[in-house]
Amino acid sequence: MTEQSQRLKAVFADIDAANADDPRKIVVDGVERPYEQVYSERMGEVLAEMYPDASELLRIAAHAQHIRRWDIPRSDYPMGREGYNRWRRACREHHAKLISEIMARHGYSDDEIAHVTKLIKKEQLKKDKDSQALENVVDVVFLKYYWDEFHAKYPDYDDDKLIDILGKTLRKMSPRGHEAALALDLPEETRRLVMAAVEREAETLARLAKVAVD
Repeated sequence: MTEQSQRLKAVFADIDAANADDPRKIVVDGVERPYEQVYSERMGEVLAEMYPDASELLRIAAHAQHIRRWDIPRSDYPMGREGYNRWRRACREHHAKLISEIMARHGYSDDEIAHVTKLIKKEQLKKDKDSQALENVVDVVFLKYYWDEFHAKYPDYDDDKLIDILGKTLRKMSPRGHEAALALDLPEETRRLVMAAVEREAETLARLAKVAVD
C-alpha cells in the first residue's frame, strides 16, 4: 500500500469514527447503524459510480460532507429560510473545521486542506469541476435515499411546493448530475414530481447547461 493510500485510508477511518457517535440511527438491511456513517458511505458509493476517476481530495470531501452534523441542531436556529440558511452555513463551517483537523493530522498540505474545505463549503459551485461534482453527488444521494424521508417530514407540502424544491435542486446540478438523477429507479410518484420540475425548469436548465463545467 502506498503512503498516499495509507493516509487516505486513515482519514476515512477517522471520519467513520467521528460519525460513529451519532445518536441518530437508521436501519439498513435490518441493521441499526449511525445515521451519518450510512450517509457518508452512500456519498462514497455514488461518487464512485458517477466519477470513478475522482481525485483523492474529492473523495475526502464526499466522505466528510456531513461529519458530525448532529453537533449543530437545526432547532438551534429560527424557522424559515433565513434560519435555515444560517444553520447550513454553520454546518459547513463545522464540517470544514473537523476535516481540516483530521487531514492535518495525517500530513496533508495546507493547499490540499484548503481545497477540501472549499468543496465542503460549496464555494465556486458552477465554476470548479470538483465543487460541481460534489454537488451532483449530494443531490443524487438526496433523491435516491432521502427524498421519501423529506417528503414524509412535510406532509402539508402540496405538489407546487415539492416541484419548486426539486426545481431548485436541479438548478444546482449540471447535465451530468441530471443524467444520473433521471437514471435512478425512483418510485412512480417521485419520478412524476421530478419530471414536472424538469419541465418547469427547462429553459433555465438549458441556459445553465451551456456554461456547465462538467
